Amino acid sequence: MAKAPHSIRIDGRLIETPTLTMRPWQPSDAEQAISIFGTEEVTRWLAPSMDRITDVEAMRSQLDNWINSPEPPPVGYWAVVDRESDQLVGSGQIIPMPPENRDLLIGFQVLPSQWGSGFGTDVGHALAHYAFENGLDEIFAVVRTRNARAQSVTERIGMEWVGETEKYFGLRLHVYRLRQGDLDRDPLDTGIVP
Repeated sequence: MAKAPHSIRIDGRLIETPTLTMRPWQPSDAEQAISIFGTEEVTRWLAPSMDRITDVEAMRSQLDNWINSPEPPPVGYWAVVDRESDQLVGSGQIIPMPPENRDLLIGFQVLPSQWGSGFGTDVGHALAHYAFENGLDEIFAVVRTRNARAQSVTERIGMEWVGETEKYFGLRLHVYRLRQGDLDRDPLDTGIVP
């Protein structure tokens, strides 16, 4: 039995799943965004590294940088809103990876109070759909070596572990890859016809 694809709706930079709305960040999100990027539980795992943001003006400045990023799709930064509560619960991004900025990565952060909710998997899966709809053939994720929670999320998205490296961001990271043809593929489907 083939796994049914998730219901993802993409309208420009707006991305909707059955549980989440992902929209571009707005300056007015700064106070809520601190609940994500102001917590050590989130920022300690980020790659690229980012210091904890503790005041609204610094958060607003960071959001302004993301909002005014000149990169065309699929590169972007999203606020993640729970459709049921209409509350900000996370962040997502598709960004180029150094040193050559050819490979793009998906990243996702979820409020610690929402860990275990499945939001991280939803965000990563939706970003993969967005990336492939905007012309990519493959997308990557990088995860710090001791971040077992994020490693599990990338595997639930369907990403394949391809190794460890220090190539990106000057950190020792696990690298995961997802090819367009593998998105929404049943993990038990080997492709072999009996």
